Amino acid sequence: MRRRRPFHPPPLPEVVVADPDGLADCLDHLDTVSVLGFDTEFIGEDSYRPELCLVQVATADRLYVIDPFGCGPLDEFWDLLLDPDLTAVAHAGREEVRMCWFGSGRPPAKLFDVQIAAGLVGMTYPMGYAGLVQEVLGARTGKGETLTDWRRRPLSKAQIKYAFDDVRYLLPIWERLRGRLEELKRLEWAEEEFAAFVKRAVADDPAVERWRRLKGSGSLSRRELAVVRAVFAWREDFAARLNRPPRVLLRDDLIVEIARRAPTTAEEVAPMRGVPRGESEAIATAVRSALALPEEEWPHAAEREHDPAHVASLSTFLGVLLADLCGRRHLASNLVANTADLKALVRARQPGGKPAAESSLASGWRAAAIRPYLEAVLDGRVAVTVADPTAPAPLGVRPVRPSNPENSGS
Repeated sequence: MRRRRPFHPPPLPEVVVADPDGLADCLDHLDTVSVLGFDTEFIGEDSYRPELCLVQVATADRLYVIDPFGCGPLDEFWDLLLDPDLTAVAHAGREEVRMCWFGSGRPPAKLFDVQIAAGLVGMTYPMGYAGLVQEVLGARTGKGETLTDWRRRPLSKAQIKYAFDDVRYLLPIWERLRGRLEELKRLEWAEEEFAAFVKRAVADDPAVERWRRLKGSGSLSRRELAVVRAVFAWREDFAARLNRPPRVLLRDDLIVEIARRAPTTAEEVAPMRGVPRGESEAIATAVRSALALPEEEWPHAAEREHDPAHVASLSTFLGVLLADLCGRRHLASNLVANTADLKALVRARQPGGKPAAESSLASGWRAAAIRPYLEAVLDGRVAVTVADPTAPAPLGVRPVRPSNPENSGS
């Protein structure tokens, strides 16, 4: 999706908002628009929730850099994003969605993420902002301030230029990608993806228990897993109260070790290296609460995959087919499905297999536009051929004629 001539952005007024009066003027302008681009700069290494340091906003007429340290609370800005008639454009906007969630209790009502949109029109996914500017507009933007400390004041000229550049190209990219989505009749697909993205950004998938991700927990018994779950929950609450990163307060490996030892008193917890000072009794209380649960409430160990070899082979084969199909249909294959999704589809076709309910291919546009093709191959209703070995998408398919029982013995 390259432009023949480089895009030159129009020279828009650039406004640094650093006091309450400036914020009021900014909000008055934003209240008149139907689409805006926005980005944030934050520091998240040493706190439970990222600390917001800047908000950058682009409209068709102006560019803003909003300094929350100078202009005060941004409640009214976040409230603007809750308007379903306003399209908020972002790039890889997980943290932007979360900042709105933290600020207002709700995510933006109508998000358009240009990184996702690019994947839905056949571009590389995920693509960084500078790459997307180059690919879509033929322009270049610098990324020289990616490791800067955005809390330091005053901001340098280089920081301010970087902040403006981070939103300068968002609306032109949005305009072109939206047009391409319309051409391909995929706006509904995009809206479905944006909604799912927002949901993932503000809350972990309820089907995924984060404590299970701790390294070393896979070998624990059910009783020990109950302790891991309880101590992990305590750590999350403790980190939220102190606004510190959870792993800084209590390491993952120490939670697993606590589960193995199952200490039930503060005296047993305290000698363990790495336990936060003064929190031994709280940890022991979490352990006791887990051990007091009836056995039927202990978590079950995660099921390990014991697939026959042909399941892996077929999944790999489907991956090749998916990549070829997506090449022909202008889609990023890794946005469509991953290896786990393909394995779930293959397993569903095995004797006694269950529908792949947790697969991304089970619902929405993927189920309508992608899964039938893969199922037709798995069921033997179509045959795969090499149609053109020199083409970017070299494969082809043809229907398989049913065998004639009358001729089967001849």
